[in-house]
Amino acid sequence: MSTPPYYVPQGGLPPQTQLLTDRAMFTEAYAVIPRGTMSDIVTSNLPLWEGTRAWVLARPLSGFAETFSHYITEVAPGGGSDRPEPDPQAQGVLFVVEGQCDLTIAGVDHRMGAGGYAYLPAACDWQLRNRSDAPVRFHWVRKAYEAVPGIDAPEPFVTNENDVAAQAMPGTDGKWATARFVDPDDMRHDMHVNIVNFEPGAVIPFAETHVMEHGLYVLEGKAVYRLNQDWVEVEAGDYMWLRAFCPQACYAGGPGRFRYLLYKDVNRHMKLR
Repeated sequence: MSTPPYYVPQGGLPPQTQLLTDRAMFTEAYAVIPRGTMSDIVTSNLPLWEGTRAWVLARPLSGFAETFSHYITEVAPGGGSDRPEPDPQAQGVLFVVEGQCDLTIAGVDHRMGAGGYAYLPAACDWQLRNRSDAPVRFHWVRKAYEAVPGIDAPEPFVTNENDVAAQAMPGTDGKWATARFVDPDDMRHDMHVNIVNFEPGAVIPFAETHVMEHGLYVLEGKAVYRLNQDWVEVEAGDYMWLRAFCPQACYAGGPGRFRYLLYKDVNRHMKLR
């Protein structure tokens, strides 16, 4: 199986003649960040990273989504970091969408290309370098790990989407399927970052309403997504950010597949203070 296409932001700036009207939305229940907003002037630099910039799509924000941050990180040839994660309590997932990089975990090197996926537990010893002659772009999702007495911390791992079979949702004849990189019953993990796939015409046939927060980056295709009481058109490169209990559903009208990278917090009691 070949690696499917992934939409990748390239930066730049829109022309002065472009209309200001856009699909960007920020409400009390959800946010939509369209791909057209990911220009050069909204990137952030990261300390102790060289030749690197990041589009920050989500960050903990009081009263809204509070558990995670999500970057699209771009590393130029020769760039990278030997001290990439400043927070010893932060775990992370890297998902490469363009180019290649060398990820080192506890002294072991891993060459990652498009579709490459790495889970990095809290306090993991890792470094990342771009030794190629083209930029590498990857998603970086971060969350503070919630340790539980009696449950071991998870181990790091590196894989590729090509090596993970998507599991069909019951009763959908494979038209709605999810590539899960971690077993949902593995209680060591308190976050999942998966890839959800819809064939043309597939739907989420009810308004999901649940405690998990979500970050959704559209990797491919287009669809109409239900967010709270609104139906919103989204396409490859758009990002959706949903707070807990925001009703959600989806209709993938085609003509091609609709796919997104999905974050959610899982497997822990609710904090009461």
